[in-house]
Amino acid sequence: MRKRIVAGNWKMNTILPEALALATEVSNLSQKVCECVGVYIAPPFTHLSDISKVINNKRVILTAQNCASEESGAYTGEVSVKMLKSIGVKAVIIGHSERRSYYKEDDQILNKKVKLVLANGLQPIFCCGEVLEERNSGNHFNVVKTQITAGLFDLTVEDFKKVIIAYEPVWAIGTGVTASPAQAQEMHNFIRSLLIEKYGQAVADCCTILYGGSCKASNARELFENEDVDGGLIGGAALKAEEFMGIIEACRCHPDCNCDCNKDDDDGCGCGCDCK
Repeated sequence: MRKRIVAGNWKMNTILPEALALATEVSNLSQKVCECVGVYIAPPFTHLSDISKVINNKRVILTAQNCASEESGAYTGEVSVKMLKSIGVKAVIIGHSERRSYYKEDDQILNKKVKLVLANGLQPIFCCGEVLEERNSGNHFNVVKTQITAGLFDLTVEDFKKVIIAYEPVWAIGTGVTASPAQAQEMHNFIRSLLIEKYGQAVADCCTILYGGSCKASNARELFENEDVDGGLIGGAALKAEEFMGIIEACRCHPDCNCDCNKDDDDGCGCGCDCK
C-alpha cells in the first residue's frame, strides 16, 4: 500500500514571522486529519531552522525546496544536504520545473542531487513534467520518460523505494489551468508503467506519485480519486493553512487502509478528517 502525501511548496514567499505563523497553524491543524496522509511543508531556506522548532509533532515533515549538487566546498550561496539534515529537514524537492527552467538544472545534475539526498538519509521528491509546447506536439510522454530515466533509473531497488515522484504539467503551474483528472491519471499511469518495466510491479505499486499544477481544495478530490494519483505537490494554495488543510482532507485514504477513514460509525470518520 503506497503512502498518500500532500506537500506544500512555499517557493520564495513569506518572511520569517509569517512563515512561523503558517507553520504553527499547519502543525496544529494537521493533528486533526488522518495520519495515513503524509503532510510535508517546504519553506524557504532561511526559515527552515526556526520552523523545525515549532513543528512539535510527527505529522509534518520538514522539506527543503532544493539542495546543492555537491557535498561541500567553495560553492558560494549553495546549501548542502548535510546542512539541511543538521537542522531537521527530512525531505528535499529535486528538479522542480522552475529549477529546470530558470536555473538550467539538467538531468545529470538532478541525478547527483537525488543520490546525495539518499546517501544522507533524506527523502527525495523528484519532479518531472512537460511544457505546453511539448504537450501540444504530442511529445509529453517522451519528455517525462527521459526525465525519469535519466534522473532515477540508475538507482538500486532499495534506494528507489525511498523516492517520491511528483508529476507537474508545467503549463498548469501558477496559470490557473489544471490538468483534467483524465490527463493527470493518464500521465501518472504512464509513469507507473515505466516503473513496472524497470523495477517490477511490486515496487511500482508502492511508489507515491503526486500531482502538481494549480491544485486547490475545490478540485483536489476529483484529482486524487484517480487510481494512480496519490496526492499533490501544492504551490500557492499551501500558503493558506485552511486551504492547504482542505486539500489534505480531500486526499482520502487508500481503500485497503485499516484506519478509521474506511470504517463506518455513527459519527462518520473516527479520525476527524473529512475523507468520507
